[in-house]
Amino acid sequence: MSQPVIHPTAIVGEGARIGADVRIGPYCIVGDAVELHDGVELVSHVSIDGRTEVGEGTKIYPFASIGHQPQDLKYAGEESRLVIGKRCTIREAATLNPGTKGGGMLTQVGDDCLLMANSHVAHDCIVGNNVIMANCVGVAGHCIIGDNVIFGGIVVVHQFTRIGSHAFIGAQSMIDADVIPYGMALGNRASLAGLNLVGLRRRKFDRDAIHSLRAAYRLIFASEGTLQERVEDAAELFKNDALVQDVVSFIGAASDRPIMTPRNGANT
Repeated sequence: MSQPVIHPTAIVGEGARIGADVRIGPYCIVGDAVELHDGVELVSHVSIDGRTEVGEGTKIYPFASIGHQPQDLKYAGEESRLVIGKRCTIREAATLNPGTKGGGMLTQVGDDCLLMANSHVAHDCIVGNNVIMANCVGVAGHCIIGDNVIFGGIVVVHQFTRIGSHAFIGAQSMIDADVIPYGMALGNRASLAGLNLVGLRRRKFDRDAIHSLRAAYRLIFASEGTLQERVEDAAELFKNDALVQDVVSFIGAASDRPIMTPRNGANT
């Protein structure tokens, strides 16, 4: 382990906690309450403030704004937090805000995430591991994003929305309803367009498990009966199938936003 390397033009607060092997490039500003774990790199012109913690090995590119005051008019200066996980890549001009009193006081980004240029993670969001946000993705406050979710470019997500693990969100979509785990959402005021079968295969999910998930999807989003009845039927019929139970549990936990459904039937 070696001492941090801090460019002479950088401004680092006296109270900042800087780990070993940290590199702080030209014209970066690091606030007094910031903690940078071992191996973090701020390329240049990065501004980090607030009670922000950046995990080991994360790299942040120029003009990113990290941990500054949330874009919430109810924010009253409370000492909320932003926690970024290990080995993340945060590209140019990305913005990440800390939490608020109204949302648990914490915004969190998991490990191994890629947030491309001009992406935004608002106050009180919880983002899982291995999430990819392409350019200009905007996630509004209080959203929950599961592990391994992939966003295409220029996506916006309504506040308080949940997106389940392994979902895929197509480019230029507007998401204003909860997206089930393993689902694929497309369009302005998006609808489900089936399951993220390409992603499941790439991640080496078992073929039989995918087959059961497809059958359960068709059942849950069929036209007969109510959604609750169909979910209960799927829960019983596929009670030993972990992927289906993920979807069932996700739908059962719905609260603030509706569940996104297919626009023209349940084909997948």
